[in-house]
Amino acid sequence: MQANDTPQQAVQFQAPVKKIEAETWPVDDVLALFDLPFNDLMFKAQTAHRANFPDGDVELATLLSIKTGGCEEDCGYCPQAARYDTGVEAKKMLDVREVLDAAKAARENGATRFCMGAAWRSPKDRDMEKVETMVREVKAMGLETCATLGMLKEEQAQRLADAGLDYYNHNLDTAPEFYSNVISTRDYQDRLDTLGHVRTAGLKVCCGGIVGMGESRRQRAGLIAQLANLNPYPESVPVNHLVQVEGTPLHGLDPLDPLEFVRTIAVARITMPKARVRLSAGRRQMGEAVQAMCFLAGANSIFYGDKLLTTENPEAADDRVLLDKLGLKTRGKVEAKAGSCN
Repeated sequence: MQANDTPQQAVQFQAPVKKIEAETWPVDDVLALFDLPFNDLMFKAQTAHRANFPDGDVELATLLSIKTGGCEEDCGYCPQAARYDTGVEAKKMLDVREVLDAAKAARENGATRFCMGAAWRSPKDRDMEKVETMVREVKAMGLETCATLGMLKEEQAQRLADAGLDYYNHNLDTAPEFYSNVISTRDYQDRLDTLGHVRTAGLKVCCGGIVGMGESRRQRAGLIAQLANLNPYPESVPVNHLVQVEGTPLHGLDPLDPLEFVRTIAVARITMPKARVRLSAGRRQMGEAVQAMCFLAGANSIFYGDKLLTTENPEAADDRVLLDKLGLKTRGKVEAKAGSCN
């Protein structure tokens, strides 16, 4: 796959993600941030971070795959796509009790948000009732709830909101002009439409992307611009470093320079100053020094646990050691609420 710098394509936003007449962050302005001397960029990011998160706490979120493999999409980075031979087997959706047990363990380990992910293009109506039960029961534990189930219809988003879901994750993945290099089974507007349905239902948005897929710096700036120009921008912004999995089309790419990843975190913090910027997939390959720079650049959320859907993640004990070394505190451990799930 070849990166290109074709002009940014115009996209339409589904209400109430409002289309704005003048972009708050034109791509050229975002690119100018990327191009700053590293120390200047870090200073700007740290200034924005301290102004908006004076407590400096790090959110711990745990992600569980409630339905693994067999996805009909062709996302070039994803080992769960049925068309790729990656060793990931298609499995049925987990029982509600298995999910609740995992949520309880996450809470006891200090997580405050529990995310449930399913490898679907979009959920079937027959799946919704079970997911809604999971959301209600996990929320009854006192955890924030998040789900990522693929594209949603307006009525499906409303059903999740009625069940008490707090956040819906639906990543834009990359810049509009690079999107077709990675995915062909849906288009960019499909992603924006789902985000619109999520906002209409009153849910908070968790939306970010993946870097290191062969895109140019300008296209990384294009992704950040798309996110920052959503009105409002996402409350939670996961920034993923591509985890290359053998059998997927993106396996074998030259890895992204670690400092470029740090720059991406910093630019996300500056352009979306009040968002939780999550250091997401790829942390296992980064090492402690790069992760420390990401926290300095404004990351204040991590996925916490030994697995992210199907790829490895630093173990919780290792994360605790690193956070202690850096003197970073976490959001307060939630107390269990009375309910059938405890």
